[in-house]
Amino acid sequence: MRHIMNALDLSVEELDKLIHLAEQIMETPEKYTECCKGKKLATCFYEPSTRTRLSFEAAMLNLGGSVLGFSSADSSSASKGESVADTIRVISSYADICAMRHPKEGAPLVASMYSSIPVINAGDGGHNHPTQTLTDLLTIKNLKGHFDHLKIGFCGDLKFGRTVHSLIDAMVRYPGVEFVLISPPELKIPDYLRKETLDENHIPYQEVSDLDAVIGDLDILYMTRVQRERFFNEEDYIRLKDSFILDTSKMKLAKEDMLVLHPLPRVNEISTEVDNDPRAVYFKQAQYGVYIRMALILTLLQIKI
Repeated sequence: MRHIMNALDLSVEELDKLIHLAEQIMETPEKYTECCKGKKLATCFYEPSTRTRLSFEAAMLNLGGSVLGFSSADSSSASKGESVADTIRVISSYADICAMRHPKEGAPLVASMYSSIPVINAGDGGHNHPTQTLTDLLTIKNLKGHFDHLKIGFCGDLKFGRTVHSLIDAMVRYPGVEFVLISPPELKIPDYLRKETLDENHIPYQEVSDLDAVIGDLDILYMTRVQRERFFNEEDYIRLKDSFILDTSKMKLAKEDMLVLHPLPRVNEISTEVDNDPRAVYFKQAQYGVYIRMALILTLLQIKI
């Protein structure tokens, strides 16, 4: 039995196999419609989610399985004080696999220590969001054709954005990758990520606060929202939330084959007028999330076809 807490839990070889399986599912989805017949996925979401929870549920239903779970802590026994460890012990007797989102870093890891079924971290605080990273990687691989020798810009909230942290960790394993980190000074990437991931691996990167100045050099622009729920001070949030907005004028400065990714939900950091640009692939990216989660469920349940 295996759990997925971090995208780095998968080796490059395992990741390649997972992405290949997801691409096979994309090409011939009808072959996989009954692979999980009789299997149950528990979605234990202690904080709100739309895409992640529903894409997990869609993935399991597409595989012929069924779903049970809760969508907020208030609708679970956590509201009565039940521990994550006790909850997963009970759920292990109801389901075959579990996807857990929790506002506290490390909660899904604690659950995995007490679980008798595979646990997938569906996001823990500002820490990790491995299935979003897998979604991002499938999007890049499918639309760019490769991971190596790409210049990737991350724009917006780089301090609290767990999707940014996870994708940087995953991409440094490929040769020739460079990063451009675009944010206000208050929202720069954490020091540990800069030192332990970028500096120690000798990854080229630059930190800037002007999107216009660098967008023309990028192969991929990964936009993020400034997350109100990660701020301790409402005034800081209001002051920074409109710092970086991608619109058609900025897109004119970009390469013809640059891709715009976004983990969603979007607030106002990408103007809706950008949606019609073929380089804007964030809604396609959300669809890829279903395929990679289907592949991950099959892999963790050791179901082969």
